[in-house]
Amino acid sequence: MSFLRWLFDRRQRREALIVRLYGVTTLVVGLAVATLGQTVLDRLTVLVFDTYQRAQPRAETAAPVVLVDIDEASIAEIGQWPWPRTAIATLVNTLGQLGAAAIAFDIVFPEPDRTSLRQVVAELRRAGVAVDLPASGASIDNDAVLAGAFTGNRVVAGMAISNETDGSLPPPKVGFSYGGADPRDIIERFRGGVGNLKILGDAATGLGFFSFPPSPDGIVRQIPLVASAQGQLYPALSIEALRVAQGAGAVIVRSTGASGEIDTGQPAITALKVGAIEIPTGPKGTFWIYFSGLASMPTISAAALLDPARRDAYESVLSGRIVLVGTSAVGLRDLVATPVAASMPGMRVHAEIIDQILGDSFLSRPDWAKGAETLAALLFGLLLVLIVPRTGALVSAVVTVGFMAASLALSWVAFTQFRLLIDPILPAVSVGSVFAVTMPVLLLLTNREKRFVRQAFARYLSPTLVERLADDPAALKLGGVMRDITVLFSDIRGFTTMSEKLDPEALTTLLNGFLTPMTEVLLRSEATIDKYMGDAIMAFWNAPLDLADHRRRACLAALEMTRVLKTLSVGGGAPGALKVGIGLNAGPCCVGNLGSAQRFSYSAIGDGVNVASRVEGLTKAYGVAILVTENVARGAGDLAFLPVDLVRVVGRAEPLPVFALLGDAEMARDPSFETLAAAHGAMIAAYRAGDFTAALDRLAALRPGAPESLHALYDIYAERLDLLKQQGAPEGWTGVFTARSK
Repeated sequence: MSFLRWLFDRRQRREALIVRLYGVTTLVVGLAVATLGQTVLDRLTVLVFDTYQRAQPRAETAAPVVLVDIDEASIAEIGQWPWPRTAIATLVNTLGQLGAAAIAFDIVFPEPDRTSLRQVVAELRRAGVAVDLPASGASIDNDAVLAGAFTGNRVVAGMAISNETDGSLPPPKVGFSYGGADPRDIIERFRGGVGNLKILGDAATGLGFFSFPPSPDGIVRQIPLVASAQGQLYPALSIEALRVAQGAGAVIVRSTGASGEIDTGQPAITALKVGAIEIPTGPKGTFWIYFSGLASMPTISAAALLDPARRDAYESVLSGRIVLVGTSAVGLRDLVATPVAASMPGMRVHAEIIDQILGDSFLSRPDWAKGAETLAALLFGLLLVLIVPRTGALVSAVVTVGFMAASLALSWVAFTQFRLLIDPILPAVSVGSVFAVTMPVLLLLTNREKRFVRQAFARYLSPTLVERLADDPAALKLGGVMRDITVLFSDIRGFTTMSEKLDPEALTTLLNGFLTPMTEVLLRSEATIDKYMGDAIMAFWNAPLDLADHRRRACLAALEMTRVLKTLSVGGGAPGALKVGIGLNAGPCCVGNLGSAQRFSYSAIGDGVNVASRVEGLTKAYGVAILVTENVARGAGDLAFLPVDLVRVVGRAEPLPVFALLGDAEMARDPSFETLAAAHGAMIAAYRAGDFTAALDRLAALRPGAPESLHALYDIYAERLDLLKQQGAPEGWTGVFTARSK
């Protein structure tokens, strides 16, 4: 292996190592940052999950739930909110009479009713007015009236829990049973909240919180099904409504470490059981809401139920169903943002939860999800790190997009087929980051590699070939390799005599004026310039890059050199004063960087090179500008060739067929050339057969119409045939001419 090959390979290995180190570092740092703090990634993740819900919402279950809406129409009809508690009591009693299985309020009543007659009397007495009341005062206390309605029906009172207040909360209405870890040590804790008047809380059958924990972007996606506040466990409004509707007792909390549950070493809640219904939860008792839109869920205006003339029409709608009482009125501000709607009444979210639970359609973020996402990010990232240095920018970009698409596709399939929430963001961001960091590094190193290739080969190759090598260094074969190449040698005829008459400056001008245009012709044909030897040029084709038509290219380049030379006025001489001899041969040669560690050049050696040099020397003996060997003539296609001789050159025992190259394919198709070629071939055949008289006759017929480029050749043959005719053919005549000089 040559020194340059070793150097090139070493550079490539080092550059690939640098790119991979950058990639691995980016991947490790990115995963570490993602593990330690995922604020930004978490926001992107939930936005993806939101998109999934919009793309494939949950199929509505048609659960036995009805919404009673204190809407804008109800406020316009009944009056400004808050309504008198007697109106709410009427609403509750009406719902009970129409067969509601449970009545859950997405509303809290924390203060006494200011419209109650008891409140009015108290105000009057404080003002000094004497007021006598009947012995029974319950009928004038609106809160007592509502409490009576609560007592007579299965009502779930709503309350709010929050970390924004220390307000005391009433005791829960339901007990919790659990095994394993205490849920209060696992679930989120709240400082306090807002509860109902004691008289109302005591009268209610159940008590559940309706508030949604805040999220960074304000969108409701999850809700705790059980929460801890002030040392007590409270169920969500939806859970309590399901319990009361079933007439169930305690809520059972299942957690790790309990009987039948795997102990992972990290305490976590796995499910809640409410009556006959089991609900899987997240580790902290949270529940991912899968929205359907509830397009067919019955919604009744509260005003319609307060109107005796209209309320009986809803018995079939309400009987045996859970009723959620809430408001969609904008002014009452019970509107929340969800993944499927920018504004949704809170009671509809609770209805979505109940409908989802009864439809047994649950979203799950499994505890192994984080590990799987990290593993996918690591796997995709490492694969990309391996691929980038090998493939370049375009393929790496396609692979990166492919990995990102694969992450998204796997996540989508997990959602649609298994209702699993698997984050595609971490793997996608990881491979994107690796690509974003490694690609500039690769491009920088690639540019350095291109500069290296340009510097190494600018002296030998045409700019086109240099750029091809720079763009695809993998095509470069720098070590000593055997290649089938076409070799060209050329030199100026009579240059030695000419140089003796010129001073150094004139000689330099002559050489530069000749070599420059000849080199331009060769480089345009994508030749590799091997060396200049005084007035001589050595060049070859098909190395270091493959050229399928290298024989033809070499022949056309030789023709172009003779054409350009006719137009040159070099060293003060007339145009066309210089003559060249060009020899071409093709065959296997050793090509590579040859020389020493101190100085080397890209060159070719071998028998094929030696033969090309001998053929160039024969141009002097035969008086033609371009001579080629048989394998060049056969591989060059339909150019204008004429056989010249069978020559045994110095250093070779086997005779070598040589051909004169006179012109291109257009000339070869010319009828006059075809006539010339036929007559010329007949003369050569007679000569090789030893019929010298016939050969002389055919030569005599040829010479008057022969082009000037063949005059010297025919003169040589005329002289040779005259001598052979006089002396006779030597014994064992084969028509082979033996060259005495190189």
